[in-house]
Amino acid sequence: MNRALLIALLVLSLQTPVKVTTDWNNNATSNRAFKFKNLQPPAKDDAAAHAKLTLLDGEIDPNGASLNALIDGVLPTEEDQPAANFFFDAGTGGGRFRMDLGSVIEIAEINTYSWHPNTRGPQVYKLWASDGSDAKFNAEPKGTIDPTTCGWKLITVVDTRGKEGNDGGQYGVSVGSATGSLGKYRYLLFDCFVTETADDWGNTFYSEIDVIAK
Repeated sequence: MNRALLIALLVLSLQTPVKVTTDWNNNATSNRAFKFKNLQPPAKDDAAAHAKLTLLDGEIDPNGASLNALIDGVLPTEEDQPAANFFFDAGTGGGRFRMDLGSVIEIAEINTYSWHPNTRGPQVYKLWASDGSDAKFNAEPKGTIDPTTCGWKLITVVDTRGKEGNDGGQYGVSVGSATGSLGKYRYLLFDCFVTETADDWGNTFYSEIDVIAK
């Protein structure tokens, strides 16, 4: 085996195996408890509870809540409650925001939750993470910048859309690892996309984001 191939295999073996678990409650079974069959409900005091959220790209819908709604531990009580969810402006293609945990911590999992009776229920996003130590680190990569070129690591791509139907209901996503640790990071970057472009109502109603420390 040549040296280059051996190094490539070693690097691959050291990479954290990411495990993405998704769950869904349909409109008939969704309720304010956010209870899922395969996922924990949102936590009230997780590692993200005191994080700082910053909009990097896109426009926040004025009918919705601010970014802080994602970490306040307060959940919507109804299926279509704009003031209790964060979402990007109608007719736009989504956007990016950064979560600063305040210091580097070892992360066990990152959980995202959403709720809406139709196409604003599913979640479609890319997730990056960084400890901020790279000499080329850019804390605010705009939508035209590939974060992997400036100190960020792509963790995973999430897409919970179904093949048919309007996808309404309650969604939970857990990004974790078979090893129990995603790695040690301070910053998380969420790049959110619309669930459909047939009309202006494709931006997801995000209800909460939890970061669980190892």
